[in-house]
Amino acid sequence: MATRVPTVAFEGIEARAVDVQVQIIPGAVHFTVVGLPDKAVAESRERVRGALIASGLALPAKRITVNLAPADLPKEGSHYDLPIALGVMAAIGALPGDALAGYCVLGELALDGSITAVNGVLPAAIAAGSRGLGLICPAASGPEAAWAGGDLDVLAPRSLIQLANHFKGSQVMARPEPAIATPGGPMPDLSDIKGQEGAKRALEIAAAGGHNLLMNGPPGAGKSMLAARLPSILPPLSPRELLDVSMIQSVAGALREGRLSDRRPFRQPHHSASMAALVGGGINARPGEASLAHGGVLFLDELPEFTPQVLDSLRQPMETGEVMIARANHRVTYPARFQLVAAMNPCRCGQALEPGYACRRGPNERCMAQYGARISGPLLDRIDLRIEVPAVTAADLILPSPVEGSREAAARVAAARRLQNDRYAARGLPAATTNATCPATVIEEVASPDADGAALIRAAAESMRLSARGFHRTLRVARTLADLDGEARVRRLHLAEALSYRGRGDKPAAAA
Repeated sequence: MATRVPTVAFEGIEARAVDVQVQIIPGAVHFTVVGLPDKAVAESRERVRGALIASGLALPAKRITVNLAPADLPKEGSHYDLPIALGVMAAIGALPGDALAGYCVLGELALDGSITAVNGVLPAAIAAGSRGLGLICPAASGPEAAWAGGDLDVLAPRSLIQLANHFKGSQVMARPEPAIATPGGPMPDLSDIKGQEGAKRALEIAAAGGHNLLMNGPPGAGKSMLAARLPSILPPLSPRELLDVSMIQSVAGALREGRLSDRRPFRQPHHSASMAALVGGGINARPGEASLAHGGVLFLDELPEFTPQVLDSLRQPMETGEVMIARANHRVTYPARFQLVAAMNPCRCGQALEPGYACRRGPNERCMAQYGARISGPLLDRIDLRIEVPAVTAADLILPSPVEGSREAAARVAAARRLQNDRYAARGLPAATTNATCPATVIEEVASPDADGAALIRAAAESMRLSARGFHRTLRVARTLADLDGEARVRRLHLAEALSYRGRGDKPAAAA
């Protein structure tokens, strides 16, 4: 008779049920793992053998077969060690036969019998709770599993011996407590930046509506400083957003000691990043930077230095809010609703916009056009705010620090976000919906301009040759500007400012 132990396999952040079936029968001494295991799963038999011997148990001199069902689902990762070991222990009578029936199990074994942390404990705990099961996981991952719910039975042993003693009744393990990540110090504040009032205004608009932002300016103008201060004015994650973000981080192994944080992610990949690193993929279809930035900010510094194909791979996630990674044997989907903030120099020399500067590569316009051509038009069309960030003068630097900082800007952003939450909740949309992410049909309704505004955007759409996407994104920015002003109706001045942000980034494209 086969012993069964429930566990999971991960497809994106979804934990699919897997049944570990262990059978020990007379025959040639052999330990086999079947069911489409990858290399890490196939090697688990050696870790299981060493952990059992270190725990005072010896494998019987019989044929041991482990089947991971369903057999057509690829199995990846080292978290199958613990369910396989517990299945073997139950099969040889070292554990009560019915002890594991109500638990989903995952964990990696060391050769000394200790249980080490694995990725994906949070989605596994949520899936176990939905199936009416408890969870057995490593002690290091216990605080992460405890977030799945107070009524979930969680066992977090440090070793196989501790778990065996618990089932025998000689040692009782307490349920782990949820852990919160301690802040790593105060976030950078907007008061650190002198000058750049126009850029600060654009940053506040981007935060209030969740809009994408492109900053174009010479080196040293403060573009990276501005981007690094965007998280300080964003509202904290809502409970639903916190769960989604934490599940992605759990699968990626980015949760330290199972501690969750309500700070929004801020990801800043280097411009040498590959397509798999940015959008996800690789051998095990891991989440990329776009998914790790879900609910937060994806900052791409030196935007034209990224490979054009890598940049264009972001076009679909920017529209749909998710990344689909297709493989020959399975397909994985990760959430990727991020806010793109990018920075670039006007040309390779960096000074093409400076008055009186002559580029050594030829006319300034040609240098700007060649450099800007690395960014495709469809990608630029998805960026709502495009601003020029001028160089900071010495007169700005010797001024005292601004009186207003991130606290005041964050208060205005929070007020605008509350208006959006109430507006879209009344229409049955998800709680995290912003002006930048609501459906086009809804934005046409909620951002319907007055008569003067309608005439302005009609004329601007023809003169600026706005695409349908560009038209709707202009309405989205105008709706955010109205929310910041606390006005129920989008007016002409809101549309005029929104159009100014959309037109500023067209100079390099026009030069091309």
